Amino acid sequence: MSESSENSRVFVNRSLRLEKITHFGFDMDYTLVQYKTPDMEYLAFNMAVQRLVDTGYPEEILNFKYDPIFPVRGLWFEFQYGNLLKVDGFGNILGGIHGLRFLKNHEIEEMYPNKYLPLSDSRVYVLNTLFNMPETHLICQLIDFFDKHDNYSQLTDKTGVKGGEVMMSYKSIFQDLRRVIDWVHVESSMKKQVMDDPEKYVIRDERAPKFLSQLREHGKKTFLLTNSDWAYTNVMMKFILGDDWKSYFNIIVVDSCKPRWFAEGTVFREVNTETGAYKLGIHTGPLREGVVHSGGSCDSFQKMMKCRGKEVLYVGDHIFGDVLRSKKSRGWRTFLVVPELVNELTVWTDSKPLFDEMGRMESTLADIYKNLDGASRHKPVVKDIVDQIRKLTNQMDEEYGCLGSLFRTGGRTTFFAAQVERYADVYASSCYNLVHYPSFYYFRAPMKCMPHELTVDHASTLRSRSNTLERQQSVGQQVRGWNKKTLNDQETFCHEEEEDEDQTNSSSSDGEAPKRERTKSGSDESSNAGDVHVEPHQDVVTPAPAFVEHTA
Repeated sequence: MSESSENSRVFVNRSLRLEKITHFGFDMDYTLVQYKTPDMEYLAFNMAVQRLVDTGYPEEILNFKYDPIFPVRGLWFEFQYGNLLKVDGFGNILGGIHGLRFLKNHEIEEMYPNKYLPLSDSRVYVLNTLFNMPETHLICQLIDFFDKHDNYSQLTDKTGVKGGEVMMSYKSIFQDLRRVIDWVHVESSMKKQVMDDPEKYVIRDERAPKFLSQLREHGKKTFLLTNSDWAYTNVMMKFILGDDWKSYFNIIVVDSCKPRWFAEGTVFREVNTETGAYKLGIHTGPLREGVVHSGGSCDSFQKMMKCRGKEVLYVGDHIFGDVLRSKKSRGWRTFLVVPELVNELTVWTDSKPLFDEMGRMESTLADIYKNLDGASRHKPVVKDIVDQIRKLTNQMDEEYGCLGSLFRTGGRTTFFAAQVERYADVYASSCYNLVHYPSFYYFRAPMKCMPHELTVDHASTLRSRSNTLERQQSVGQQVRGWNKKTLNDQETFCHEEEEDEDQTNSSSSDGEAPKRERTKSGSDESSNAGDVHVEPHQDVVTPAPAFVEHTA
């Protein structure tokens, strides 16, 4: 790598050899096209507030202001009580806020026994995308407004508010907001404003043409796969790559309807680039370079391009529409773009004293219990240390923003972090970070250690109580002796190095229909905001309550 800056790095969850990737695919919004924050959020927020007033909400909400230090991605909005929750990968609640008031532990316990909530589309909406940032702040301000308004009072079951003969559940308020946000992205003048002044809203990264040119020079196939329409795509790509932007891609697909594109999909249609209209009939021939297509499906794409799942690296910002579905349904290799990494790494390095102090306090707490056993009768007093750890955790969270880090709360990782670890092979703050790596680079994942491996030093000597194995020989020596008798030199139980070559599709759910579809606006999973009878979300492992850590 030619540049040492931490912000230019690519981070690895699963090993990836770039030389084995023959096709590089890219989303557009927040991937190739990086939007300026908070300018983009201000625009969407203000248009949403005005639309709410136009549809009947009180004019007082026009005083609402978007604050970029407030929201963070990956939070769950829980419909019943109208709370915004930060949750770990198993549904354990790390913290919550109702309106603009942080919830106390006993309040969370009362509403969610064991501080646990299973992920279900009928009760939870995950605010997972960068397009969700304005509505994350706006829903909190709306709930706070109605809870405190003189003309409204909270319902006795705490599920909404009532004013005179009008009753509004928190779920209905959120559904109104979801419809408004979708309207802003699909039907409003927002896209036109961005197209009219891209300099104000879009980052022009000088690495873009260099990176895409390098891929083509090294014989890689590149394709653009975006949910945006042709007119918007054309203006944005011209801004970052120039008038000849189509020459950087072998295949261009707009209006793709991800994540449905990775399941049953639609049909390929050819786009008239002069008018933006679809040409007559269904496209059945090969996908040609320089031609713009719309719709289609992953099955048809792979047959026409003659590529296997493991030969494709798809780069996107959307954990559900881009990364999860391409990984789970098609076995593609995945690159997640997480722009917040710039801030996360800055806090991680600048706040080193806080993290060091947290480590010392945790060690002190461990040492207190270290020499106690089942015969101990005197319970140590640890309240002061626990309070100090809690205080340090709050201080650390405040360094990231009002709602803390995208990836953690203190020593516990978030739902978003769990999804990144599970579905993103590699991730970085920008897809253009790949320009700093050679085309044959081997991204090697660090060894994953279990707690027993992390906490027991290699230099420790453990006395075995088992006589099952002969100890005069190590187990390794015995196994190697067994291998010589039964296997030839080429055989081995471990196939890690050959993994990329031998596996063509790691999914057991090929062709699975998605539960939710990402709209062209980029607004995440909007179609299910109002659904009640929906099966629980299948993309996150949630243990039964009996296996959840109980917290007092």
